[in-house]
Amino acid sequence: MKFRTLAIAMLSLALVQTGWSAPASAANAQTSSKVSTSAGKGTRQAKAPAKKTVKKRVGRKYAARAETRKVSLRRTPAPLIGAEEAPLQLDALGMPHLRSAAFVVANQTTGHVILERKSESILPIASITKLMTAMVVLDGGQSLSEEIVISEDDIDMLKGTGSRLGLGTRLTREEMLHLALMSSENRAASALARHYPGGLPAFVTAMNIKARMIGLSDTRFSDSTGLTPENVSSPRDLVRMVSAAATYPLIREFSTTSERYVQIGSRMRRFGNTNSLVRSPGWEIGLSKTGYIREAGRCLVMQAWLLKQPVIIVLMDSDGRYSRTADAVRVKKWIEAAGAQRLAALAAREG
Repeated sequence: MKFRTLAIAMLSLALVQTGWSAPASAANAQTSSKVSTSAGKGTRQAKAPAKKTVKKRVGRKYAARAETRKVSLRRTPAPLIGAEEAPLQLDALGMPHLRSAAFVVANQTTGHVILERKSESILPIASITKLMTAMVVLDGGQSLSEEIVISEDDIDMLKGTGSRLGLGTRLTREEMLHLALMSSENRAASALARHYPGGLPAFVTAMNIKARMIGLSDTRFSDSTGLTPENVSSPRDLVRMVSAAATYPLIREFSTTSERYVQIGSRMRRFGNTNSLVRSPGWEIGLSKTGYIREAGRCLVMQAWLLKQPVIIVLMDSDGRYSRTADAVRVKKWIEAAGAQRLAALAAREG
Protein backbone atom coordinates (compact mmCIF):
# COMPACT_ATOMS: atom_id res chain seq x y z
CA MET A 1 0.00 0.00 0.00
CA LYS A 2 2.85 2.32 0.87
CA PHE A 3 4.50 1.40 -2.38
CA ARG A 4 1.31 2.25 -4.35
CA THR A 5 1.03 5.63 -2.62
CA LEU A 6 4.67 6.36 -3.34
CA ALA A 7 4.22 5.45 -7.01
CA ILE A 8 1.26 7.75 -7.40
CA ALA A 9 3.14 10.59 -5.74
CA MET A 10 6.13 10.16 -8.03
CA LEU A 11 3.87 10.02 -11.13
CA SER A 12 2.07 13.20 -10.07
CA LEU A 13 5.39 14.95 -9.51
CA ALA A 14 6.56 13.95 -12.97
CA LEU A 15 3.37 15.19 -14.62
CA VAL A 16 3.55 18.50 -12.78
CA GLN A 17 7.08 18.96 -13.98
CA THR A 18 5.91 18.41 -17.57
CA GLY A 19 3.28 21.19 -17.16
CA TRP A 20 0.17 19.08 -16.66
CA SER A 21 -2.10 19.44 -13.66
CA ALA A 22 -4.98 17.35 -12.49
CA PRO A 23 -7.52 17.55 -9.64
CA ALA A 24 -5.94 16.33 -6.45
CA SER A 25 -9.04 14.51 -5.27
CA ALA A 26 -12.54 13.46 -6.19
CA ALA A 27 -13.84 16.48 -4.33
CA ASN A 28 -11.68 18.71 -6.46
CA ALA A 29 -12.92 16.93 -9.53
CA GLN A 30 -16.54 17.45 -8.43
CA THR A 31 -15.83 21.11 -7.73
CA SER A 32 -14.21 21.43 -11.13
CA SER A 33 -17.25 19.79 -12.70
CA LYS A 34 -19.56 22.27 -11.00
CA VAL A 35 -17.42 25.16 -12.11
CA SER A 36 -17.40 23.80 -15.64
CA THR A 37 -21.19 23.35 -15.60
CA SER A 38 -21.65 26.80 -14.16
CA ALA A 39 -19.40 28.22 -16.83
CA GLY A 40 -21.44 26.38 -19.41
CA LYS A 41 -24.58 27.92 -18.06
CA GLY A 42 -22.92 31.28 -18.08
CA THR A 43 -21.96 30.73 -21.68
CA ARG A 44 -25.52 29.81 -22.60
CA GLN A 45 -26.86 32.81 -20.70
CA ALA A 46 -24.38 35.04 -22.52
CA LYS A 47 -25.52 33.65 -25.83
CA ALA A 48 -29.23 34.02 -25.04
CA PRO A 49 -29.30 37.80 -25.38
CA ALA A 50 -27.60 37.48 -28.76
CA LYS A 51 -30.36 35.14 -29.93
CA LYS A 52 -33.01 37.51 -28.63
CA THR A 53 -31.29 40.39 -30.35
CA VAL A 54 -31.23 38.52 -33.63
CA LYS A 55 -34.86 37.57 -33.22
CA LYS A 56 -35.75 41.14 -32.38
CA ARG A 57 -33.88 42.42 -35.41
CA VAL A 58 -35.57 39.87 -37.63
CA GLY A 59 -38.87 40.89 -36.11
CA ARG A 60 -38.24 44.53 -36.96
CA LYS A 61 -37.21 43.53 -40.47
CA TYR A 62 -40.38 41.59 -41.09
CA ALA A 63 -42.43 44.29 -39.39
CA ALA A 64 -40.95 46.83 -41.81
CA ARG A 65 -41.83 44.59 -44.72
CA ALA A 66 -45.36 44.10 -43.41
CA GLU A 67 -45.71 47.85 -43.01
CA THR A 68 -44.51 48.34 -46.58
CA ARG A 69 -47.00 45.80 -47.86
CA LYS A 70 -49.75 47.47 -45.86
CA VAL A 71 -48.92 50.88 -47.30
CA SER A 72 -48.77 49.53 -50.83
CA LEU A 73 -52.26 48.06 -50.52
CA ARG A 74 -53.93 51.27 -49.39
CA ARG A 75 -56.44 52.73 -51.79
CA THR A 76 -55.02 55.87 -53.38
CA PRO A 77 -56.54 58.37 -55.83
CA ALA A 78 -55.77 58.05 -59.51
CA PRO A 79 -52.21 59.36 -59.91
CA LEU A 80 -51.31 62.53 -61.69
CA ILE A 81 -49.45 61.33 -64.74
CA GLY A 82 -46.42 63.57 -65.12
CA ALA A 83 -43.61 63.72 -67.63
CA GLU A 84 -41.58 61.10 -65.80
CA GLU A 85 -44.45 58.59 -65.86
CA ALA A 86 -45.11 59.03 -69.59
CA PRO A 87 -41.77 58.74 -71.41
CA LEU A 88 -41.89 60.13 -74.93
CA GLN A 89 -41.06 57.53 -77.56
CA LEU A 90 -41.01 58.43 -81.25
CA ASP A 91 -41.61 56.21 -84.24
CA ALA A 92 -39.55 56.15 -87.44
CA LEU A 93 -41.37 59.27 -88.69
CA GLY A 94 -40.71 61.21 -85.49
CA MET A 95 -44.29 60.91 -84.26
CA PRO A 96 -45.08 60.04 -80.63
CA HIS A 97 -45.92 56.44 -79.88
CA LEU A 98 -49.42 56.41 -78.33
CA ARG A 99 -51.27 53.48 -76.77
CA SER A 100 -54.72 54.62 -77.90
CA ALA A 101 -56.13 52.63 -80.82
CA ALA A 102 -57.60 55.68 -82.55
CA PHE A 103 -56.92 59.37 -82.00
CA VAL A 104 -56.91 62.87 -83.42
CA VAL A 105 -55.03 65.93 -82.20
CA ALA A 106 -56.10 69.15 -83.94
CA ASN A 107 -55.54 72.88 -83.70
CA GLN A 108 -58.98 74.21 -82.76
CA THR A 109 -58.37 77.64 -84.26
CA THR A 110 -57.15 76.55 -87.69
CA GLY A 111 -58.83 73.13 -87.84
CA HIS A 112 -55.56 71.55 -88.95
CA VAL A 113 -54.91 67.99 -87.82
CA ILE A 114 -51.61 67.60 -85.97
CA LEU A 115 -51.76 63.86 -85.28
CA GLU A 116 -54.20 61.14 -86.22
CA ARG A 117 -54.68 57.40 -86.40
CA LYS A 118 -57.86 55.69 -87.58
CA SER A 119 -59.58 59.05 -87.29
CA GLU A 120 -62.57 57.93 -89.36
CA SER A 121 -63.21 54.69 -87.45
CA ILE A 122 -66.70 54.56 -85.97
CA LEU A 123 -66.41 53.40 -82.36
CA PRO A 124 -68.46 53.31 -79.14
CA ILE A 125 -67.81 56.51 -77.20
CA ALA A 126 -69.04 55.59 -73.69
CA SER A 127 -69.43 58.61 -71.38
CA ILE A 128 -68.07 61.07 -73.95
CA THR A 129 -71.81 60.98 -74.72
CA LYS A 130 -72.42 63.24 -71.73
CA LEU A 131 -71.02 66.23 -73.62
CA MET A 132 -73.95 65.97 -76.02
CA THR A 133 -76.29 65.35 -73.07
CA ALA A 134 -75.11 68.61 -71.53
CA MET A 135 -75.56 70.58 -74.77
CA VAL A 136 -79.13 69.32 -75.19
CA VAL A 137 -79.98 70.12 -71.56
CA LEU A 138 -78.67 73.66 -71.88
CA ASP A 139 -80.28 74.17 -75.29
CA GLY A 140 -83.62 73.11 -73.76
CA GLY A 141 -83.74 76.22 -71.62
CA GLN A 142 -85.22 74.48 -68.58
CA SER A 143 -84.63 76.01 -65.16
CA LEU A 144 -81.27 74.99 -63.75
CA SER A 145 -82.54 75.59 -60.21
CA GLU A 146 -85.45 73.15 -60.56
CA GLU A 147 -85.06 70.03 -58.43
CA ILE A 148 -85.18 66.67 -60.17
CA VAL A 149 -85.33 63.27 -58.49
CA ILE A 150 -83.43 60.02 -58.96
CA SER A 151 -85.87 57.15 -59.54
CA GLU A 152 -85.72 53.43 -60.33
CA ASP A 153 -85.68 54.31 -64.01
CA ASP A 154 -82.20 55.76 -63.51
CA ILE A 155 -80.68 52.52 -62.21
CA ASP A 156 -78.21 51.00 -64.65
CA MET A 157 -79.71 47.65 -65.67
CA LEU A 158 -77.36 47.26 -68.65
CA LYS A 159 -73.88 47.31 -67.08
CA GLY A 160 -74.81 47.16 -63.41
CA THR A 161 -72.76 50.21 -62.45
CA GLY A 162 -73.28 51.71 -59.02
CA SER A 163 -73.90 55.27 -57.90
CA ARG A 164 -73.84 57.36 -54.73
CA LEU A 165 -77.04 59.02 -55.87
CA GLY A 166 -79.54 56.80 -54.11
CA LEU A 167 -83.20 56.46 -55.00
CA GLY A 168 -85.11 59.57 -54.02
CA THR A 169 -82.06 61.86 -54.16
CA ARG A 170 -83.20 65.37 -55.02
CA LEU A 171 -80.76 67.78 -56.64
CA THR A 172 -81.15 70.79 -58.87
CA ARG A 173 -80.78 70.35 -62.60
CA GLU A 174 -77.54 72.35 -62.36
CA GLU A 175 -76.11 70.00 -59.72
CA MET A 176 -77.09 66.94 -61.77
CA LEU A 177 -75.42 68.44 -64.82
CA HIS A 178 -72.28 69.22 -62.80
CA LEU A 179 -71.99 65.65 -61.51
CA ALA A 180 -72.68 64.15 -64.93
CA LEU A 181 -69.83 66.13 -66.50
CA MET A 182 -67.30 66.13 -63.67
CA SER A 183 -67.78 62.69 -62.10
CA SER A 184 -69.55 61.01 -65.02
CA GLU A 185 -72.54 60.16 -62.80
CA ASN A 186 -74.77 57.94 -64.91
CA ARG A 187 -77.88 58.35 -62.77
CA ALA A 188 -77.55 62.12 -63.02
CA ALA A 189 -77.33 61.93 -66.82
CA SER A 190 -80.32 59.58 -66.91
CA ALA A 191 -82.42 61.84 -64.68
CA LEU A 192 -81.60 64.86 -66.86
CA ALA A 193 -82.96 63.04 -69.90
CA ARG A 194 -86.08 61.77 -68.13
CA HIS A 195 -86.99 65.27 -66.96
CA TYR A 196 -86.74 66.67 -70.49
CA PRO A 197 -90.04 67.56 -72.20
CA GLY A 198 -91.19 64.31 -73.80
CA GLY A 199 -88.88 62.19 -71.64
CA LEU A 200 -85.99 60.01 -72.77
CA PRO A 201 -87.24 59.32 -76.34
CA ALA A 202 -87.56 63.04 -77.06
CA PHE A 203 -84.19 63.69 -75.46
CA VAL A 204 -82.40 61.10 -77.60
CA THR A 205 -84.06 62.54 -80.71
CA ALA A 206 -82.80 65.99 -79.72
CA MET A 207 -79.29 64.56 -79.27
CA ASN A 208 -79.24 63.15 -82.80
CA ILE A 209 -80.67 66.35 -84.27
CA LYS A 210 -77.98 68.37 -82.49
CA ALA A 211 -75.35 66.01 -83.90
CA ARG A 212 -76.54 66.69 -87.46
CA MET A 213 -76.66 70.44 -86.80
CA ILE A 214 -72.98 70.60 -85.83
CA GLY A 215 -71.90 68.38 -88.72
CA LEU A 216 -71.39 65.01 -87.02
CA SER A 217 -71.94 62.51 -89.84
CA ASP A 218 -70.53 59.44 -88.04
CA THR A 219 -72.33 59.96 -84.73
CA ARG A 220 -75.43 58.19 -83.34
CA PHE A 221 -76.98 58.29 -79.86
CA SER A 222 -79.33 55.84 -78.13
CA ASP A 223 -79.19 57.07 -74.54
CA SER A 224 -77.95 59.99 -72.43
CA THR A 225 -75.34 58.15 -70.34
CA GLY A 226 -73.12 56.31 -72.83
CA LEU A 227 -73.60 52.97 -71.10
CA THR A 228 -74.87 51.46 -74.33
CA PRO A 229 -72.30 50.67 -77.05
CA GLU A 230 -74.87 51.89 -79.58
CA ASN A 231 -73.66 55.44 -78.90
CA VAL A 232 -70.96 55.72 -81.55
CA SER A 233 -68.80 58.35 -83.24
CA SER A 234 -65.44 58.77 -84.97
CA PRO A 235 -62.43 60.67 -83.62
CA ARG A 236 -62.86 63.27 -86.38
CA ASP A 237 -66.48 63.80 -85.37
CA LEU A 238 -65.52 64.09 -81.73
CA VAL A 239 -63.15 66.95 -82.53
CA ARG A 240 -66.17 68.84 -83.84
CA MET A 241 -68.29 67.83 -80.85
CA VAL A 242 -65.64 69.01 -78.35
CA SER A 243 -65.28 72.27 -80.25
CA ALA A 244 -69.07 72.81 -80.12
CA ALA A 245 -69.29 71.90 -76.41
CA ALA A 246 -66.47 74.32 -75.61
CA THR A 247 -68.71 77.22 -76.62
CA TYR A 248 -70.86 76.56 -73.50
CA PRO A 249 -69.34 78.25 -70.43
CA LEU A 250 -71.05 75.88 -68.00
CA ILE A 251 -69.75 72.80 -69.82
CA ARG A 252 -66.23 74.20 -69.68
CA GLU A 253 -66.59 75.01 -65.98
CA PHE A 254 -68.32 71.82 -64.85
CA SER A 255 -66.15 69.42 -66.85
CA THR A 256 -62.91 70.85 -65.44
CA THR A 257 -63.91 71.26 -61.77
CA SER A 258 -61.49 69.28 -59.63
CA GLU A 259 -64.01 68.28 -56.95
CA ARG A 260 -67.35 69.19 -55.49
CA TYR A 261 -69.11 68.50 -52.17
CA VAL A 262 -72.83 67.87 -52.49
CA GLN A 263 -75.43 67.55 -49.75
CA ILE A 264 -77.20 64.23 -50.30
CA GLY A 265 -79.74 63.53 -47.58
CA SER A 266 -78.08 64.23 -44.25
CA ARG A 267 -74.51 63.78 -45.49
CA MET A 268 -72.02 65.81 -47.47
CA ARG A 269 -70.43 63.68 -50.18
CA ARG A 270 -67.32 64.42 -52.18
CA PHE A 271 -67.29 63.92 -55.94
CA GLY A 272 -64.05 64.16 -57.90
CA ASN A 273 -63.18 64.68 -61.54
CA THR A 274 -62.55 61.49 -63.50
CA ASN A 275 -59.65 63.17 -65.35
CA SER A 276 -56.69 63.58 -62.98
CA LEU A 277 -55.02 66.07 -65.33
CA VAL A 278 -57.42 68.85 -64.31
CA ARG A 279 -55.54 68.89 -60.99
CA SER A 280 -52.13 69.18 -62.63
CA PRO A 281 -50.54 72.65 -62.55
CA GLY A 282 -48.76 71.85 -65.82
CA TRP A 283 -52.01 71.80 -67.79
CA GLU A 284 -54.41 74.54 -68.86
CA ILE A 285 -57.55 72.58 -69.71
CA GLY A 286 -60.64 74.27 -71.08
CA LEU A 287 -62.87 71.20 -71.39
CA SER A 288 -62.55 67.57 -70.41
CA LYS A 289 -64.51 64.32 -70.52
CA THR A 290 -63.53 60.72 -69.90
CA GLY A 291 -65.37 57.57 -70.89
CA TYR A 292 -65.24 53.84 -70.33
CA ILE A 293 -67.26 50.76 -71.10
CA ARG A 294 -65.80 47.41 -72.11
CA GLU A 295 -66.75 47.85 -75.77
CA ALA A 296 -65.20 51.33 -76.00
CA GLY A 297 -62.09 50.92 -73.86
CA ARG A 298 -60.64 53.94 -72.07
CA CYS A 299 -61.44 57.23 -73.80
CA LEU A 300 -60.53 60.86 -73.21
CA VAL A 301 -61.35 64.10 -74.97
CA MET A 302 -59.93 67.48 -73.98
CA GLN A 303 -59.58 71.02 -75.15
CA ALA A 304 -56.29 72.33 -73.78
CA TRP A 305 -53.97 75.26 -74.37
CA LEU A 306 -50.56 74.19 -75.66
CA LEU A 307 -48.01 76.79 -76.73
CA LYS A 308 -50.78 79.37 -76.34
CA GLN A 309 -52.90 77.56 -78.94
CA PRO A 310 -56.23 75.79 -78.30
CA VAL A 311 -55.67 72.13 -79.11
CA ILE A 312 -58.32 69.41 -79.13
CA ILE A 313 -57.14 65.95 -78.10
CA VAL A 314 -59.32 62.89 -78.80
CA LEU A 315 -58.03 59.53 -77.54
CA MET A 316 -60.14 56.41 -78.13
CA ASP A 317 -59.88 52.80 -76.98
CA SER A 318 -56.74 53.10 -74.89
CA ASP A 319 -55.47 49.77 -73.57
CA GLY A 320 -54.68 50.57 -69.94
CA ARG A 321 -56.26 52.26 -66.96
CA TYR A 322 -53.91 55.24 -67.05
CA SER A 323 -52.69 55.04 -70.64
CA ARG A 324 -55.22 57.56 -71.98
CA THR A 325 -53.90 60.12 -69.49
CA ALA A 326 -50.31 59.20 -70.27
CA ASP A 327 -51.04 59.53 -74.00
CA ALA A 328 -52.28 63.07 -73.42
CA VAL A 329 -49.02 63.84 -71.58
CA ARG A 330 -47.01 62.38 -74.47
CA VAL A 331 -48.89 64.55 -76.96
CA LYS A 332 -48.21 67.63 -74.84
CA LYS A 333 -44.51 66.82 -74.51
CA TRP A 334 -44.17 66.11 -78.23
CA ILE A 335 -45.84 69.38 -79.26
CA GLU A 336 -43.80 71.41 -76.80
CA ALA A 337 -40.52 69.63 -77.54
CA ALA A 338 -39.81 71.61 -80.71
CA GLY A 339 -41.26 74.87 -79.47
CA ALA A 340 -43.85 77.09 -81.09
CA GLN A 341 -42.74 76.20 -84.61
CA ARG A 342 -44.22 72.71 -84.14
CA LEU A 343 -47.83 73.87 -84.55
CA ALA A 344 -46.97 76.38 -87.24
CA ALA A 345 -45.00 73.85 -89.33
CA LEU A 346 -47.68 71.24 -89.07
CA ALA A 347 -50.39 73.72 -89.93
CA ALA A 348 -48.44 74.82 -92.99
CA ARG A 349 -47.92 71.21 -94.05
CA GLU A 350 -51.65 70.49 -93.74
CA GLY A 351 -52.44 73.65 -95.72
